[in-house]
Amino acid sequence: MVSLADIEAAKIRISPHIIHTPLVLSPTISEMTGANVYLKLETLQKAGSFKVRGATNKILSTINTFREQGVVAASAGNHGQGVAVAAHSAGIPATIVMPEWSSLSKQEATRGYGARVIIYGKTLEESIGKAQEIARNGQLFIHPYDDNEVIAGQGTIALEILADLPETDMIIVPVGGGGLIAGIATAAKEKKSEVTIIGAQARVCSSAAEAIRQGAPCRIPAGKTIADGIRVAETGSLTLPIMQQYVDRFVLASEEEIADAMLLLLERKHVVAEGAGAVPLATLMNGSIDVMSGSNVVLVISGGNIESAQLFRVIRQSLARRGRIMHFSVILDDHPGTLAWLLAVIAQEQGNILNIHHTQGENDLPLLMARVNIELETRGPDHITAIKKGLVDNGYEIRIG
Repeated sequence: MVSLADIEAAKIRISPHIIHTPLVLSPTISEMTGANVYLKLETLQKAGSFKVRGATNKILSTINTFREQGVVAASAGNHGQGVAVAAHSAGIPATIVMPEWSSLSKQEATRGYGARVIIYGKTLEESIGKAQEIARNGQLFIHPYDDNEVIAGQGTIALEILADLPETDMIIVPVGGGGLIAGIATAAKEKKSEVTIIGAQARVCSSAAEAIRQGAPCRIPAGKTIADGIRVAETGSLTLPIMQQYVDRFVLASEEEIADAMLLLLERKHVVAEGAGAVPLATLMNGSIDVMSGSNVVLVISGGNIESAQLFRVIRQSLARRGRIMHFSVILDDHPGTLAWLLAVIAQEQGNILNIHHTQGENDLPLLMARVNIELETRGPDHITAIKKGLVDNGYEIRIG
């Protein structure tokens, strides 16, 4: 098993090549939970996630053996980018195998860091198998989580957390295959045994939590999730014993809770977090974790690599779910001024128009009438109620939805 000494050696080895990321207090989340909540922003790490730490440690530990042949890895995105960045920095070639469902932005980013990308596999495990096959040609295979040097590299996050905040009481970590939490838990527990380590997973892909329950690695159906960075159907054989020894408990979050956490980070802290990075906050906010008032809780925001289109969808759906978006339609006389009067009422109620669509000549409309479909941004359910009342009081018959 990986030791604290291994992680401390990894820190010395990789420190010149990575960023000591900031640990930032969130007053808003602290007020909402009663604890002092800090964000460990691996979103600001090279390549946008923590993965470069483990990849750099693995490559620098073995570079003299594989300098000419290069390295190969399998990844849904962040591990591949981390390996690509680490390999480029070391001056060696890298090949990354990515599953078919990996995001286009992560595929292009990996290529942009200088790696050759191969798309193969319906699951990450199939991609790993392909990468291991390629490695038989003499390249170094870098596993995304089930590797001692990778685990040690990820564990350097805990050393930074405890250096910046020695009074840390709890660390909440996103979990896929377990490499990140195995490293963090080892370092944190060996440095400060009383710190609580919580593993956070997407409910639709809770392979680590299930492995802990069964006491052995097990394969589960990996459901689709916006937390694609931790969409792993089977936890690692090296990481599981470490989790069994050091992780206090595992908690789960739904897709809606993860999306709401992403929006909260964006709106209140201006942090763009991918789904996996927001899972620790999602589990904290959904009541799965009891925190003591005034305790120091650290959320590992593991990455910020998300496609713009997916981020847009997540924000809109989360806003709608929280009553921050209102859709309605109204039928108006089709003559000059009627639309302006309607918009004046909306402005009076301080609704912010996001979209408006004006249609004429539809079969279900009377002659000389038009339907207007409007999407508004609101402050919440009470504001929607006030807007409805304002419209009705001004004689408009509206249809919600």
